[in-house]
Amino acid sequence: MSKMKVSKNLGFTLIELLVVISIIGFLATATMVIFNNVRIKARDVKRIADIKQIQKALDLYYDENNAYPISGDCNATSPGASWCNSIQSMSGGHWLRTRAVNLGKFLVQDPVDPKPVSSPNWLPIGGGTYFYFANGYGGAGQWYMIIYGLEDKAHPMQNLDGVKACDGTVFHYGSGSNGIITVGGDCATK
Repeated sequence: MSKMKVSKNLGFTLIELLVVISIIGFLATATMVIFNNVRIKARDVKRIADIKQIQKALDLYYDENNAYPISGDCNATSPGASWCNSIQSMSGGHWLRTRAVNLGKFLVQDPVDPKPVSSPNWLPIGGGTYFYFANGYGGAGQWYMIIYGLEDKAHPMQNLDGVKACDGTVFHYGSGSNGIITVGGDCATK
C-alpha cells in the first residue's frame, strides 16, 4: 500500500493575499472615482435648476414691477458693492434683494449653491457661490446677470451663455473651459 502525503497547509500564501488586497483596493478606488463623478454631476444639476428657479422668480418680479431688483445694498463686497452674492448677502433666507425688496413673494427662500463656501469665490470656479448683478450699463433694472460655477468644467452650457446689457455690453465670464456660466435677462428680451 502506498502512503499519500497529506498537506496540512490550509492557509493562503503571502502572494495570494497581496493579489487579493490589490484587487480589492483597485475596485474600491474605481468605485470612489465613479461615485465622486456622480456627486459632481448631481450638484451641477442642482445648480442649473436653482438658477432656472431664480430666473423664473426674477421674471415674475419684472412682470409685476416693470424692472428687475437693482443689485446693491446687499452687504456684499465680492466682487463689488453693487453686486449681491449668496454668501455675504443672505438675510431672512434671501440674497437677491435691494433695500427691503426681495423675491420672497416668488421664492420661499433664494437657492444657494449645493456646496457653499464660507466666503464668496470670485470668479466662482468649481461652484460655491451665486452672484447677481442688475445695475447700470444703460438700463438699471432692465437687465440682469447671474454668474455661477459648475464643477464639470467641460459642461456644454458654457458655450451657450452670456448676457447683453442695454448699452450693448456683452458679459461672458466663462472661458469655455473653466465651468463659469453667465446667464440672465438681456435688455432686448423685455
